[in-house]
Amino acid sequence: MSADLSDLIKAGLRDVPDFPRPGVVFKDITGLLADSASLRAVVEGIAGHYAPGGVDTVLGLEARGFILGAPVALELGAGFVPVRKAGKLPRETYQATYDLEYGSATVEIHTDAVRPGSRVLIVDDVLATGGTGQAAVRLVRQAGGTVVGFSVLIELGFLEGRRRLTDVELHALAVL
Repeated sequence: MSADLSDLIKAGLRDVPDFPRPGVVFKDITGLLADSASLRAVVEGIAGHYAPGGVDTVLGLEARGFILGAPVALELGAGFVPVRKAGKLPRETYQATYDLEYGSATVEIHTDAVRPGSRVLIVDDVLATGGTGQAAVRLVRQAGGTVVGFSVLIELGFLEGRRRLTDVELHALAVL
């Protein structure tokens, strides 16, 4: 992780207390995304960590993982698959339920979204408790893919989500 990129990310964040629930401090990345140079640096920081040709598919986690995952997929010459909240996809799906810092949720992908044997990079904005990441890893494996990495813009180190993802390579551009 580049110190300059980490500093750029930290400077572009805004904390929003008590969102979406009391006691949660939401990390607002919209200011960072609104600046084209910052957005480019973040996309290149994620994509540059992986070998050209080493990723077939990028999974972006709803919703801010979509924003980061799609341009990372383009940089890597890979396809993009959205991981959606339950009930948002129109065809047959694989589902995984997980706990997060303020409740539980279910995510899903289409059953044909990841080809068996595909090398998959999972991308999200924030690693908090690791529940969403664990669920995404389960979805990839259920579809027959291989997770080559889990990359995030920000890791909230104090929540120790990394402990739940010990069997995949975790790459964070900034750790708070």
